[in-house]
Amino acid sequence: MVDDRLQLDIPGWLEAMAPRDACMPDAEARMRLAVALADANVAHGGGPFGAVVVERTSGRLVASGVNLVEPANLSIAHAEVVALSLAQQRLGSYDLGGRPEWDYELVTSAEPCIQCFGAAIWAGVRSVVCGARSADAEAVGFDEGPKPADWVAHLEARGIAVHRDVLRNEAAQVIRDYVARGGAVYNARGS
Repeated sequence: MVDDRLQLDIPGWLEAMAPRDACMPDAEARMRLAVALADANVAHGGGPFGAVVVERTSGRLVASGVNLVEPANLSIAHAEVVALSLAQQRLGSYDLGGRPEWDYELVTSAEPCIQCFGAAIWAGVRSVVCGARSADAEAVGFDEGPKPADWVAHLEARGIAVHRDVLRNEAAQVIRDYVARGGAVYNARGS
């Protein structure tokens, strides 16, 4: 019998480490959490990426996510997609910019790959904050896909502010450490 449900099990430690409604006043504090989640995820057998969705003005945490590609056997289970999906479920809307008062920000330990670039657009966030650069992930073998070279301009043209290189060195180090410890670099067909 084929299961007709999609289920993604969120690690129990995630909520303890990133409790809903926690407040982080600025981009650096938010990125510290995303990087800490990425590092903790590696320690728990997951990939080296973390993300959070926060109210941009107040800094209130709405949802957090970590890369669950391998444990879930789902190529779409990137940290950004997990965090955005949980935020959408918690807010009861697929459009995180669907109300005038909503001003949500995606904070991710690494720049979005092609999939997460699209997810940020369709999710309706108004801001994306990035730690490591795509080049940092690609340097150890991750394939970020054919994202436009001017991806920042594409997001900004859609009203999505972009802030890059927040704690870049710390975020990139998590990725490098993951690979140095033998973590799998998972790309389609192993390429």
